[in-house]
Amino acid sequence: MFDGIGFMELLLIGILGLVVLGPERLPIAVRSVTGWIRALKRMANSVKDELEQELKIDQLHADLKKAESKGLSGLSPELQESIDQLKKAAASVNRPYKVEDTSPVTPTKPTEPSAPVAEAKSSEVTSESSSTPK
Repeated sequence: MFDGIGFMELLLIGILGLVVLGPERLPIAVRSVTGWIRALKRMANSVKDELEQELKIDQLHADLKKAESKGLSGLSPELQESIDQLKKAAASVNRPYKVEDTSPVTPTKPTEPSAPVAEAKSSEVTSESSSTPK
């Protein structure tokens, strides 16, 4: 990252930062600057990954156009590999929507405790507390 900056330049920046900010605020400033650098790196990597993905999609699209023009027969290995990748991608997109279980689903009603059951439980609690010897 610091290809053009040598040790002496970094040392000079550190000394100037120490003089300007002081020993109390210098560590905080260094942490905030490194946080900004990390955020910029993450953003750059994210943009790079998105661009690579878009380029790959464009390449697959171009390969699909070539394969369609050849009638999907006698394709070169690269075109056949692109077609296979597209088929796998289409299968993975459709897979979450397939229903695996074919057994009929019976709806169940949520059971709520009835009032007499709740009263019986509360009477058991009071009878246990009253039966303990004092």
